[in-house]
Amino acid sequence: MGQKISIKLAGRTFNLTAATPEAEQLYRRAADAINARFNDINRSHPGNTVSDLMSLVALNEAVVRLSLQGEMELRQEAEKKLGADLERYLKDALKQA
Repeated sequence: MGQKISIKLAGRTFNLTAATPEAEQLYRRAADAINARFNDINRSHPGNTVSDLMSLVALNEAVVRLSLQGEMELRQEAEKKLGADLERYLKDALKQA
């Protein structure tokens, strides 16, 4: 069924259900990260509404996610190339043996 949990984001409490203990831990870690980023942005953009600040947090998180996704795609391409190079090398080594 899941575990009922409460997390706070920018001072507001949200009641959620975590399917597993691991999911609960992820929710709590995510909330901590969001609150830390919210506090950083709040310090650098004083006077903005909570909604505006959370929009900036969301934008920042999306930029980080997209950047990591791009890095992962580059590494996957490099992995494929290395795999193909290794296959060619092994085929050549077997031909020479």
